[in-house]
Amino acid sequence: EREGEEDGALFSPPPVSSAAAPLRIVILGGGPAGLSAAIYAARAGLSPVVVAPAFGGQLQGKGVDVENFPGVMEATGPGLVARMRRQAAAFNATMVSGAAVRVDVSRSPFTITLDEAEAPLYARALVVATGADSRWLGVPGEHEYRGRGVSSCATCDGYLYRGKDVVVVGGGDSAAEEALLLARTSRSVTMIVRRGALRASRALATRVLEHPNIAVEWNVTVDRFEGNTDGLRRAICRRATKDGGSGQGAAADAELTVRASAAFVSIGHEPNTGLFRGQLALAAGGYLDMSEAGRSTRTSVAGVFAAGDLADRQYRQAITSAGSGAQAALDAERYLSEQGWTD
Repeated sequence: EREGEEDGALFSPPPVSSAAAPLRIVILGGGPAGLSAAIYAARAGLSPVVVAPAFGGQLQGKGVDVENFPGVMEATGPGLVARMRRQAAAFNATMVSGAAVRVDVSRSPFTITLDEAEAPLYARALVVATGADSRWLGVPGEHEYRGRGVSSCATCDGYLYRGKDVVVVGGGDSAAEEALLLARTSRSVTMIVRRGALRASRALATRVLEHPNIAVEWNVTVDRFEGNTDGLRRAICRRATKDGGSGQGAAADAELTVRASAAFVSIGHEPNTGLFRGQLALAAGGYLDMSEAGRSTRTSVAGVFAAGDLADRQYRQAITSAGSGAQAALDAERYLSEQGWTD
């Protein structure tokens, strides 16, 4: 069974709450992390409220089949999210379509202001699962072919292009790891690197440069992606000019065409932690700092728990996000119980 359509009947208006009568738990984010947290919290009788846009998130934008989520066959990203929503709603989780525009965790209960609600939500516990957005190049064709050849995750989509020529854009550790992963199944891998050297660690760079199936185009940037109704066919690139990159004069190199059935853009992620700057401890790159949490999902503020990509700069998979969502709900249930707030 293939699912992907949006079920608007699952969404409800924001519930009424107050500082004197707060909700037990609010979950910000409607991806695998947030919805997994909702399922676990709902089954624990915590009546969770999930706040997330009806459309949005990395998995929602994944139009190709999700093939690496255990137990799920023939489901697109939106289809997998729809299944999770229905499961959470079946256990009486409340789904609110919207976005938080301001959060105050300086005192309990926490205050969550929504973009289209007259009154804020108040909550004893908060699970933050707002994810991290892939950085994109912003070039023509990139959005058009996203899900039809252009991707930001080789682990997610690389196997779909086994036996094909593929491109990796980027020169850091993540790009090198993706190139090495793709080289196992792809016919050829071309790395497009805008500098004259890889920024990846020495060990990874050595493996890339010595791999017979990986070629590197140095000092090259992507101008645009081109293809047809079947999907991506080529990346149109340009080398950096010898005159400082102005693109003027005879010193500029000719346009470079790299034929590829897929292009994996690996130039970093932006964790969606802006609402919490100055309130929760952040690590390098803007991720939530979980260094003091041990094996838990606790953040630097008691009662606030983190799940998914905004606290995970290493794995960033739907299945690992779902696992951390379950952990966050279990940690939140334990916290509420210790405070005597589960009745």
